[in-house]
Amino acid sequence: MRIAFDSRPAADPRGIGRYTRCLLDALRSTADDNEVVESARPRRGADIFHAPWIDGVRVRSPCPQVVTLHDLIPLKRRSEYLRTGMRFRLRYMAVERAARVIVPTEAVAGDAIDHLDLPRDRVIVIPEAAAPAMRPMDSAAVATVRQRYALPDEYLVWVGGLEHPDPRKRVQALAEAPRDMPLVLVGPAKQWAHELPDVTLTGQVPDDDLAAIYTGARALVLASDDEGFGLPSVEALACGTPVVACDVPALREVLADRATFVGHDDLAGLLATAATARRPAPDPPDWSWEDAARATWDVYAEAAAA
Repeated sequence: MRIAFDSRPAADPRGIGRYTRCLLDALRSTADDNEVVESARPRRGADIFHAPWIDGVRVRSPCPQVVTLHDLIPLKRRSEYLRTGMRFRLRYMAVERAARVIVPTEAVAGDAIDHLDLPRDRVIVIPEAAAPAMRPMDSAAVATVRQRYALPDEYLVWVGGLEHPDPRKRVQALAEAPRDMPLVLVGPAKQWAHELPDVTLTGQVPDDDLAAIYTGARALVLASDDEGFGLPSVEALACGTPVVACDVPALREVLADRATFVGHDDLAGLLATAATARRPAPDPPDWSWEDAARATWDVYAEAAAA
């Protein structure tokens, strides 16, 4: 098979970029006699076009189209995501015509079936994984990032995009909640994030630095009241860092007993619990990007046959 893969989101520093970069590398390493060509649109001679993000979905495709949906937040919470919901309306209609739709969890599969009226056999769950760079780092690497980013000796860490406030991530509420341990926010940030009270911002960091920041943290905190997968959680576990999260379906599905969960309305409890976390953290789920790539090749074969 010849796959046209829309690699444009690979430049995104957030989870969608991680997904695109890691999956593309793994697809190439497991391609056998198949071929992957980077293209923003279906190419002549392609057997499948894969849009790994909602922005890449084609309303019309001359070959079968596979789409990855990371979540359906704009459809589930229209009042909070009004502008993005309007932008995605046509694209969601195109998703309904896709030969196959890949989602990271059964929670998102249920949302896709409920909100897009997709038949269950066209929605395929393929989990994500920690990148190979996410691993426990030695004390020298931890000391280096502590100095480089002016990190405190003890801290809790949150990882994600801070370009604009995301209602479901609840970063502002997390920053304003009472806590006894410093909070470090990692990710590309705009001005609003710099106005958050009593937090340390690192900005975007390279993968090795991120692994060291995870390794040096007391725990990763996830304050989201909705998630599609929660990729930072498996990254943190891969670095040996405990995870404390609000109890939402996708995170419970991905992490099971590997994380400590608190009620999604108790951010003070989230921070207090994280401050008492102890290593060693459980191992991350036994699933690699190579596993994800092989499952994705199976989806391509199904889409081509369909």
